[in-house]
Amino acid sequence: MRSAITALLLALVIATATAFTGTPLVLTRTSPAAAHSTRSTLVMRERACDLLGKTANRKARVVTFSHKRIHKVQQVNLQWKRFYSDDLGRRVRLRLSTKGIKTVNKYGSIDAAAKKFGVNLTKF
Repeated sequence: MRSAITALLLALVIATATAFTGTPLVLTRTSPAAAHSTRSTLVMRERACDLLGKTANRKARVVTFSHKRIHKVQQVNLQWKRFYSDDLGRRVRLRLSTKGIKTVNKYGSIDAAAKKFGVNLTKF
């Protein structure tokens, strides 16, 4: 009886010791295809222009007929836009305000505008 209990306890100790030496579980929610790409699938971004840095006007007021002053947020008019970069030799996808799009058109290319405002296009 005593040898059976010691054999059972020995088997239990060996089983628990080998259970923790295996491969660890991988707890990620990304797909295998997304793991190889450079872009992440779940990125929360600030609502700001990538070129000019324009953000929302948080001090806007609405004055009603009874002259109540209600605070509101005026968001930036952001658009996803793709431009071809001659320096990188590929297209870059930026989130620009409409004024940022006009600025790129004024400078003639995204490379000239990014150089003027100090934006690194390799991140996009």
